[in-house]
Amino acid sequence: MSDVDLVHSIYEAMAARDLERLSQLIHPDCVITQDPALPWGGRHVGHEGFASFAGALLGAIDSNVTTEALFAAGDEVIQFGRTRGTVRSNGTSFDIPEVHRWQIRDGQVIAAHFAIDSDAMIRALSGG
Repeated sequence: MSDVDLVHSIYEAMAARDLERLSQLIHPDCVITQDPALPWGGRHVGHEGFASFAGALLGAIDSNVTTEALFAAGDEVIQFGRTRGTVRSNGTSFDIPEVHRWQIRDGQVIAAHFAIDSDAMIRALSGG
């Protein structure tokens, strides 16, 4: 499976909430990062860190990622798209651009950085 195919499989597993499949695709030492200003942001390490990240994210928002582009760039796979959904605590809708950078080693994700328009997300989280 190519690195791009692997990342595509991750998005499919995330959409299906298939944690078993995700644990196969994510390296046990994987590092996930996102803007620490977000409730689910910061640095998350390993399967436990990924579970913590996902739990905080899913606890705060109900969202779906739409991929507009997915391609290899050097030693990374880049995904560009949008995250759309609602904030669970206040019902505010959002539609925010995002870019995800994935690093693959030996057929598993070893690192991922999720970048979104943090200011727009923080406004949605606060009801504005």
